[in-house]
Amino acid sequence: MNTDNLEWLQRWYRAHCNGDWEHQHGISVETLDNPGWQLTIDLAGTELQRREFKELKVERTGDDWVWCRILGNPDAPTFDGHCGALNLIEVIEIFRSWAQE
Repeated sequence: MNTDNLEWLQRWYRAHCNGDWEHQHGISVETLDNPGWQLTIDLAGTELQRREFKELKVERTGDDWVWCRILGNPDAPTFDGHCGALNLIEVIEIFRSWAQE
């Protein structure tokens, strides 16, 4: 890969900005209190809107974990990734791998 995962995510977002999508949808990154991260990506109006994603849970330790799934209904799904404080890039990679399938 010649771009890192964060750069790839930025480009994915930019590719979906069409003057309309970005006003109703987007990407959010928030912190969790356990500590950790939540990555939420709106999929409505994208090529991923109806693509199947198998829920993924990995619990290595109390600090090293990821949980990714699709939430919402088929008309307004979101990719929802929760993870430990040092696993945000891993969650982005999981989204990237799925999106590029």
